Amino acid sequence: MTLTNDRDDVRAAAIALARALGLDSPGLADRLQTGDPRTTLAAELGAHSSLIPEDPEPRIEAARNEIAAWKRSGVRLITVRDDAYPGALQMVHDRPALLWVAGDPALLRTNGVAVVGTRRPSDEGCEHAAAFAADLVSAGFTVLSGLAAGIDAVAHRAALRAGGRTIAVVGTGLDHAYPPENAALQAELARGHAVVSAFWPEDEPSPERFRRRNAVMSGLGLGTVIVEASIRSGTRVQARHALAHGRPVFLRRSLLTQSWAANLAQRPGVHVVDTAADVTSIIERTLDAGRLTDVAPPTERTS
Repeated sequence: MTLTNDRDDVRAAAIALARALGLDSPGLADRLQTGDPRTTLAAELGAHSSLIPEDPEPRIEAARNEIAAWKRSGVRLITVRDDAYPGALQMVHDRPALLWVAGDPALLRTNGVAVVGTRRPSDEGCEHAAAFAADLVSAGFTVLSGLAAGIDAVAHRAALRAGGRTIAVVGTGLDHAYPPENAALQAELARGHAVVSAFWPEDEPSPERFRRRNAVMSGLGLGTVIVEASIRSGTRVQARHALAHGRPVFLRRSLLTQSWAANLAQRPGVHVVDTAADVTSIIERTLDAGRLTDVAPPTERTS
């Protein structure tokens, strides 16, 4: 048996429990956070045995080996029980039980704003996405996006050019790069910034995982900026999650020519904006009013 400290043992038991129940098991985050994962795992294994209950230790030992392999590949596991788990995400009801991070996990606890939009942007949309990202960096915020083609990739690259921080929240496990044309960008972010996934590293892309990725990105951020999108865009999924999380949604004014955006703009918590200054002003007022807790005030970027 591998010798571990108590925290490593709990983390391994959490992985073993998640493997047994499934990452999408209802209430998994709550069960990990409020109970002892080893005891819960033993109870689950015993509940499905009519004879001698299964010993949980082999599953926990296998989980220890998985965690060690992830660490060797540069991926850090964060459980909902860990101090490193981001405070903003901790506050939402559908928070993931486990996160895998390539890069700097500390970035997940900085103040982030999501900049998202269509995979097939116009030139004007790209220009505005880049401007929003660069201005958010200048205001001291971390730029969040989903590493998708189009607006997401533009936002990440603009944050890099501006010398700021950026986090990619992906809809696959970290063994994969999707879309393939953004593999180099993903590798760059994993070296100097952060790429975060709420899925087993071996998990491949799927529509459901992208929808769940949007929920994670919304929970990590203080708000979501939608730069350019159509009625079929996945960014509308993120808008719904953000509003459910109590986070503001910012629509670029040009979107109001579309009926879905005009209707969304009527909802509480949705703001029509022209610049990143509009975004930061609203977020800072929200922070000052205490409507988001456990989140630090933004810090000015240093050159």
